[in-house]
Amino acid sequence: MYSPKIRGMLRRKKIRIGDHVLIEKSRKRYFGMLMPKPEFGDPGTIVIKLDNGYNVGFDVKGLKISKAKFEEPESVEEEMRYELGKTSKSLLKVDFDPRKPKVALISTGGTIISRVDYRTGGVYAVENPKELLHNVPELSKIVNLKMSNPLNKMSEDFDPSDWVSLAKHVARELNSGKKGVIITHGTDTLHYTSAALSFFLKGLRKPVVLVGAQRSSDRGSSDAGMNLVCASHAALSNIGEVGICMHGSTNDDYCLFIRGTHARKMDSERRDAFRSINEYPLAEVWPDGRIEMKNRNYKKRKDNTKVKVDSKFEPKIAILKVYPGADPDVINYYVSKSYKGFVIEATGLGHVPTNGKNEWISTIKKHTANGIPFVTTLQTIYGRINTNVYTNLRILYRDAGAIPGDNMLTEVAFVKLGWILGHTKNMEEIKRMISTNYAGEITKRTLAGHFLY
Repeated sequence: MYSPKIRGMLRRKKIRIGDHVLIEKSRKRYFGMLMPKPEFGDPGTIVIKLDNGYNVGFDVKGLKISKAKFEEPESVEEEMRYELGKTSKSLLKVDFDPRKPKVALISTGGTIISRVDYRTGGVYAVENPKELLHNVPELSKIVNLKMSNPLNKMSEDFDPSDWVSLAKHVARELNSGKKGVIITHGTDTLHYTSAALSFFLKGLRKPVVLVGAQRSSDRGSSDAGMNLVCASHAALSNIGEVGICMHGSTNDDYCLFIRGTHARKMDSERRDAFRSINEYPLAEVWPDGRIEMKNRNYKKRKDNTKVKVDSKFEPKIAILKVYPGADPDVINYYVSKSYKGFVIEATGLGHVPTNGKNEWISTIKKHTANGIPFVTTLQTIYGRINTNVYTNLRILYRDAGAIPGDNMLTEVAFVKLGWILGHTKNMEEIKRMISTNYAGEITKRTLAGHFLY
């Protein structure tokens, strides 16, 4: 909320939130829309949205503000310029082409499926798929989208029950004849969901494309539009797997389609934050529909197959990170809370503290003897566990009974272990299933080109 002083000044000039104003300060003039004051920040500033979509704040000291003349727009383009975020009625008259391939668009929330009403400053998800044409009109030339919204959550609030619900929804859409599925999703835990769907969807031979956005659609540098366009092309591709489709570089040139069990968010803000780890991405997807395969090892589309959902999952799994001086008693705490399995993010080639007062070996050995599995992954992110190089590694894996996670990502191993424990509690069977490659999560060879692709 603006300060009482600013509110009084605006009241005297009969200026309200959403009005177009002219600001003069330091011999410069700025034209824009008066925005509500954000909850945080200096209440003694005024915020306007410029025509380019960016917000600018001004200290009121030495500032002149007046209500700008605003004429009714004469065209759609002019309306979009002055009423940013408001969907034109003429645009809503545009329909998706029924002759285009039917693709399901499942909205779960996130920046990519949201738009901003600049008169209120609020962000909300679109409810009508026709509204997507307002921001991404190219979609109508590619696919005939059928939109649904089975759940609406910020991705950091997702839990395994949401993965189960989403898997069932995807299967229904694919089995009803859709050529593919696009899932809009927040980016924070996008790679967890892609891993879960990779294990849950049995017999999948059509594209399931998860897509998000790093920057909201009201920003000039938003990645939402191109990501959706590329995801639409990926949904019609010959790749019959779960994958994530997002920017491949900081430019608006192409997207990467990354296998769902090898994708990881590697930056909090970059538009090309998602990278393929320990293998090449499946493909580069270009906005014009060109698809360049980068990985020969993929399942090809088969449209006549049926998808089954195998979503038995044990949620009482913990991820523990090894660090110098880490106390193994944390394991005992989780066991006391009835946790059924652990993924340990280990150092180097797969080490845990082995000697000294904080050694983890005896604690792990005690609990593996009681049927609790410990799967190890690497803090290095890239690379694979090697159990034969050091003596301490042999102690951990041969004596204490830990299970090497090969070159699986920690997040993938977490999902896979929960899925396995949903099916069996037999330790020998757990070990066999961890080492079995179900959804491309384990690569046979590590190539030099995989690193920082």
